[in-house]
Amino acid sequence: MSAHIPVTPSAESLAASARAARGKGRPPVHDWNPPFCGDLDMRIARDGTWFYLGTPIGRFELVKLFSSILRKDGDRYFLVTPVEKVGITVDDAPFVAVDFEAQGKGQDQVLTFRTHVGDTVAAGPDHPIRVERDPETGEPAPYVLVRDRLEALIDRKSFYRLVDHGAREEVGGGRWFGLWSGGAFFPVIPAAELPDG
Repeated sequence: MSAHIPVTPSAESLAASARAARGKGRPPVHDWNPPFCGDLDMRIARDGTWFYLGTPIGRFELVKLFSSILRKDGDRYFLVTPVEKVGITVDDAPFVAVDFEAQGKGQDQVLTFRTHVGDTVAAGPDHPIRVERDPETGEPAPYVLVRDRLEALIDRKSFYRLVDHGAREEVGGGRWFGLWSGGAFFPVIPAAELPDG
């Protein structure tokens, strides 16, 4: 009698399972605990493009469907349905924030971001903005938490626009340039590093 060898699902079978499980609203991926079925040759590039078997997935509806069943466990990313869980590769963050709207001013300001897959999220204590700096170039990489440990990289044009909505505040004994949103201040860069100090 031969041993059962699990077969990694294809993108097509995952999409079918995700569609079958989809009700109204976002699928409850954190409530599902299916068996791990191996890694799938699927990758999300830094610019938000999804690849399957090395080819970009051109159908927005399919990318949106896959993004709805994405989960991060530890440092790894998975697509999860009620019946299967497969690992995928994410080059940076799984989402890209491609635009935002600012309402209000100062401490009352709210920054609402829109991702490349159509999610919207208002930055605040539950959806913080963070900035990583490249240790060699100092280049900032800004992120906003979208949901459940899944972040969006804020694209360059949006980040440059965000500068117009920034403020200087004292944080941890130092003066920082950063962003107010949802009643929280998010430090971006030490004020002393700005051209005008």
